[in-house]
Amino acid sequence: MSTAAAPRIEQFLAFYNGLSGQNMQTLPQLYHADVSFIDPVHELHGRNALTEYFAHAYARLQCCEFTALQQMEQEDQGFISWLMQFSHPAIGKGKTIVVNGCSVLRWQDGLIIYHRDYYDLSEMVYQHLPVIGWLTDKVKQRMANGQ
Repeated sequence: MSTAAAPRIEQFLAFYNGLSGQNMQTLPQLYHADVSFIDPVHELHGRNALTEYFAHAYARLQCCEFTALQQMEQEDQGFISWLMQFSHPAIGKGKTIVVNGCSVLRWQDGLIIYHRDYYDLSEMVYQHLPVIGWLTDKVKQRMANGQ
């Protein structure tokens, strides 16, 4: 895989690194009106639903930055693996959290029509919550020990 970002992947990464609660109106520059967006928490259809989701998700987000690890773009499909660093006052007492993930993308008419994110929800949220984090760690330890 290439380490040099393809043009649309570069645009995608720049968009997310500039996204905030104050610029949701920029989504039409990247996303098709009929976009399907899927992540471990949601499955959304349509740019309006995606805008609402992002407006809620970014409302209290203190910072969020994506670093590209690997990417590939061929015709109207693309893939990017990324490292996300973010902080949110409701997760981990606002400390910086690092999550590895990837996005699968498809374009139509120059806009993203399909966006699916893969990441470990435990790495992002659960392990940073007091009781659930402790339980998640215990389950991981048991699985690692073959129990």
